[in-house]
Formats: sequence, C-alpha cells, structure tokens
Amino acid sequence: MKKTLFKISKMDCPSEENLIRMKLDGISSIKNLDFDVANRKLTVFHNEDITQIETSIIELNLGAQRISTEQTNQTDFEEDKNQSKLLWTVLVINFLFFIIEMTTGLISKSMGLVADSLDMLADSFVYDISLFAVGGSLIKKKKIAKIAGYFQIVLAVFGFAEVIRRFFNSESLPHFKTMIIISIFALIANGICLYILQKSKSKDEAHMKASMIFTSNDVIINIGVFFAGILVNIFSSNKPDLIIGTIVFILVIQGAYRILKLSK
Repeated sequence: MKKTLFKISKMDCPSEENLIRMKLDGISSIKNLDFDVANRKLTVFHNEDITQIETSIIELNLGAQRISTEQTNQTDFEEDKNQSKLLWTVLVINFLFFIIEMTTGLISKSMGLVADSLDMLADSFVYDISLFAVGGSLIKKKKIAKIAGYFQIVLAVFGFAEVIRRFFNSESLPHFKTMIIISIFALIANGICLYILQKSKSKDEAHMKASMIFTSNDVIINIGVFFAGILVNIFSSNKPDLIIGTIVFILVIQGAYRILKLSK
C-alpha cells in the first residue's frame, strides 16, 4: 500500500473536508483518508497509481499540491462510527443559523447578515450531501449536489441584484446592533461546529486549535459582518454592509461551483 500527502491550501474548515470526501467517493483504490484540517493536509492511503485521485482533488480548486508518495505497511485505520450523528448535528446548527441570519438580516435590512445566512446554507448543503453519501448511492449524491449548487447560485444572484439596488438608491441604514449581536452568535456557532467535527478525529486533533478557528473562511466572514456593523454606526452609511455582503456572495458562488463539480 502507498500513502500520499497533499497540501490543501484552501481547506479552511470541515466543509472543505466533506467536499473532498464526496469528490473521492467511489474511487476503489482509496483505503483511507486522514485529514489534518488545522494544518491543511490530507494523507491518502491507496493502492495503484495516484493520478486519478490527484486529478479529482485538483478539480475542486482548493489549492491542492501533492507533497510526497511513499510505501507504507499500515493497514489498520480507525473508523468513525459517529460520522452520521456528527454530520446531523452540524447540519442542524448551520441550517438553524441560516434561518436566524436570514430573518434578522431582512428585518434589520442588513445584506451582510443575509449573505452570511447563505454561507451557512451552503455549509448545510455540504453536510446534507455528505449524509446521503454515507452509505448512499453516488447517483443520488450527484443529483442533490446539482440541485444545491444551482439553488445557491440563484440566491446569490438575487443577493447581488439587491446590493446594486441599495447602492444606487436611498435606503435606511441597517440596524448595526443586530448585525453585531447576530454575527457574534454565528461566530460561536461556527466554533461549535468545528469543535464537534474535530472530536471525530484522533486524540491529537480532538482539541480546538486557535490557528484553525481564525483561518476559517466562516469565522472571517462572521468577523467581517461584526466590523461592518461597527462601521455602519460610525459613518452612518450602509456601504460597509453592502461591501461585506458583496464579498460573501462571491464566496457563496465559489462554493456553489465546487458543489456543482461533485455532480459531474
């Protein structure tokens, strides 16, 4: 058996891990996948040539680079028997905050919160597809990925249109206190999700690592909305909210394209 080490520069949180797992699902030569999300590394234990595996990972555009390939005698791998339970937990948390942020975003007229809610929804899609992938058929997984990807793009496009409309029209200011409070709770929710998923790893990876938290795209977005709320109050302008909303919508569309690649 061989083991190949990859550096995945854009693997910032467990949702990217799930994307990679789904992309590699069905490749019979793979015996085990060992993720080190905190250090953005993936070790693939496999038989035969690495070409198909490497091509599949690169297609996700997550900045994958093969570091090394070597022989190994390792044959025993720890199975995560609680995978479905963990995925259901983070799915519920992400979907709940999608509803909370979408509702409060519309009420407070904050495009930053609306966009962040779609980012939460995007993570929900990833975990949802992962649940179907656990013991499910590849065809069903691809169908769900296609629907989720296009749905995400449609929502993001509507979001962009609303940002443009608000930019050129006089609108009342977003409620900055709501932006700040909800973004803090969303930050906590993302931290909980990361912690829960890391509990499924070995002991060395069971604890929360600060470097992982603060390099996570989701956390950066939450912090962005937080500061946008502060700037809205300081400058009495909705422009900071529209800027963070635009950035997040772009990230949502990028995530949607990654999901769509799973359907091919």
